[in-house]
Amino acid sequence: MLQQATPLTAETPKGLRTEFRATLALAVPLAAANLLQMMVHAVDVIFVARLGDAALAASSLGVAIFGLLLWTGTGLIGASAPLIAAELGRRKHAVREVRRTVRMALWLSVLVSILFMGVCAAGGPIMLATGQPAETSARAAGFLLILMWGLFPMIAAAVLRIFVSALGRATIATAITFGALFVNALGNWVLVFGHLGMPALGLHGSAISSVMTSVLMLVAYIVVIQRDRRLRRYHLFGNWWRTEWTRFFDMLRIGTPISLTILAEAGLFTGAAFLMGRIGEAELAGHTIALQVAALAFQIPFGVAQAATIRVGLAYGARDHRGIAHAGTASLMLGIGFMGFTALLMWLFPTLVLSIYVDVDAARNAALVGFAMQFLVVAAAFQLFDGAQAVAAGVLRGLQDTRIPMIIAICGYWIAGYGTAIYLGFWTPLQGVGVWIGLAVGLIVVSAVLLLRWRMRARLGLLPSIAAG
Repeated sequence: MLQQATPLTAETPKGLRTEFRATLALAVPLAAANLLQMMVHAVDVIFVARLGDAALAASSLGVAIFGLLLWTGTGLIGASAPLIAAELGRRKHAVREVRRTVRMALWLSVLVSILFMGVCAAGGPIMLATGQPAETSARAAGFLLILMWGLFPMIAAAVLRIFVSALGRATIATAITFGALFVNALGNWVLVFGHLGMPALGLHGSAISSVMTSVLMLVAYIVVIQRDRRLRRYHLFGNWWRTEWTRFFDMLRIGTPISLTILAEAGLFTGAAFLMGRIGEAELAGHTIALQVAALAFQIPFGVAQAATIRVGLAYGARDHRGIAHAGTASLMLGIGFMGFTALLMWLFPTLVLSIYVDVDAARNAALVGFAMQFLVVAAAFQLFDGAQAVAAGVLRGLQDTRIPMIIAICGYWIAGYGTAIYLGFWTPLQGVGVWIGLAVGLIVVSAVLLLRWRMRARLGLLPSIAAG
């Protein structure tokens, strides 16, 4: 049973060991929630994979577009994390300020969801324009037209997740996501294959289950916030129509670079899926499974990065340089250290890892598993860099430094990473493995430059002025 994180205050720790414990207390439930969320999505892959390579390839293309949009939207509202943390760092009971930030984040979630649903509706032509097979594109487009209705509840739930985490209630996110795992598994079982008197809807059934699960998650957050005495006092849903334009534009100023940074990274992996689709269906299916494994491992440093943004943001609001340094160091140690562990697992037990998602002994999966095993070798090699870039971005966000990291991400992922992936994938015999080497190159470049920027934070003027007295 996970222990509830201690409520966050403006007080900064006295030493690195104290900060390490504080960061761990916040990161554990966040990382657990991330892992559970990943397992919620993994349930879809597990059920769809049993429909065959064609269905899995179609869902991969649909999820590639949907996931790219979802991550971009959650990046935009992710600006609420450093803003809320800084407000609590300046003043422990910043009720009005926190409420304004959450309200504007929810406004943004509505606006960005409407925009992105339009992109999903054009998913079929987008896939055809990238050279994907017509039959696969048609199936993926139908899948996407259903899945897009989950955008708003997923992004809005992410806003409320940030709120409860910043208030020291990160275990709420863990509990809600744990419940969503079972709801989605049941929904897939009933709707994909047709149980309990329901028709077998196949790929569309999986999309319907995902939408239902996202709606229930949002409702669960609202109910818990309204029933929790400490959270209820913020009156998040009162006067929801009131505008706070200063806060709204603060969200855009900080959140847009975060969103574009995530778009650059997620776009790299989405673009890799489209490259794989041009190489072959089995390669795309193997890529999907290997990427699920890598993404599952990534959820731990991503949770640490979320905790780092809050912990660094608290010290930033309190104008405590020592607290900022300790929060960043503790977070980087946690994130990079765990990814070293996952790299060993992928190297030593690749078959066991893949068996989580697919029957590795089935003859029909032989080609898929063969490609996935090759891709996992590269994934294991870039684990440390993936963790480093995630946490480094998180600590810089705590300093509300998002614009330059965005430029670093775009250049590193798309010039170094995607350029290498295209060259090795189509101009050398490496093909799919070459695409994955390109992913590794992008992560290595971005992690190195972000870590250098964090190290030079004082010289670059990223730190707040020291509090008087």
